Amino acid sequence: MKYGIKSITMDDVAQELGISKKTLYQFVTDKDDLVGKFIDFEIASRQAEICKCFRTGFNAIEELFEISMFMNKMMRAQNPATEHDMKKYYPHHYQKTVAARREGIYQYILMNLKKGRTEGLYREDMDEEVIAKLYLSRTENIHFNELFTVEEFTSIKLFKELLNYHVRGIATPEGIAVLEKKIKELETNTNN
Repeated sequence: MKYGIKSITMDDVAQELGISKKTLYQFVTDKDDLVGKFIDFEIASRQAEICKCFRTGFNAIEELFEISMFMNKMMRAQNPATEHDMKKYYPHHYQKTVAARREGIYQYILMNLKKGRTEGLYREDMDEEVIAKLYLSRTENIHFNELFTVEEFTSIKLFKELLNYHVRGIATPEGIAVLEKKIKELETNTNN
């Protein structure tokens, strides 16, 4: 995540782990296998973090904030070279990552929309599947677009605007009140 994939050698990995290269090869067959295991670990870790938000008793809008903050933090920590290297040198792993991200975002948003509707925070007259696909499409287009730099894409300003844009389009008056409260909390925490 820090240096990208291409520039890291198996010697570097063994040294960082404090083991010999021979020992490393007892666990992986080659760098491709190591990258695959890393991708599987990252996918599982991200899903576990997102699942924590479902178990904490948040309403749908609070849940959306928490998960969006986690994703924003994760994006800031990622070196763009890692995704570039994976796309160029390990396209099969890249496709697996994209597929897992798409399915995860789509399913999460679908669950969030249903929960928000049940709680009376989201409108009854929306098509949840269409909204979930629009959310996914917007997320991917912003992420893989030259209009925003990585700094802009991960900024609190853009984060706030995206949540405002999404939630105001689907929220009831009660939902908008929750949104405005969360945005004030975010601004207070950001300014401190």
